[in-house]
Amino acid sequence: MDKRQLLMSELMDLSNEIIWLNKPELEAALKGYTLNEIEVIEHIALIPNANVTKLAAASYMTRGAISKLTKKLLAKNIIESYQLIENKKERYFRLTPSGQKVNEIHQELHQSFLERDKEVFKNMTEDEFNTIFRFIGRYRHHLKNITK
Repeated sequence: MDKRQLLMSELMDLSNEIIWLNKPELEAALKGYTLNEIEVIEHIALIPNANVTKLAAASYMTRGAISKLTKKLLAKNIIESYQLIENKKERYFRLTPSGQKVNEIHQELHQSFLERDKEVFKNMTEDEFNTIFRFIGRYRHHLKNITK
């Protein structure tokens, strides 16, 4: 196995281990919501004037999948839709107070995971962080170019 294969294998294993470790706590704290719903809630909180197109791009899902998820979240009163005065055609989404609470719980969980894992990061140098960020940036740029 060459270094590229080994690196990709290690990254996939790390990602799967993190998901395996975090999933039970996420599911317990956010019972009644799928991981995809939680992701869409998070994106709506972060993206100004979030619409189906923006959410699909941010979530790497189809517009159809986002439409189904937003319908479910609307029915659960987690999000609400609105239109801008200057654009009556497009529908946008924002969190309701209940949706904000779900997002807060999700963000608190992320913080607790960071706290749990702080030992890993405490001795990392700025150069190490920058090297990892450069690699991830190059790889993501590559993937975006081949999917256009």
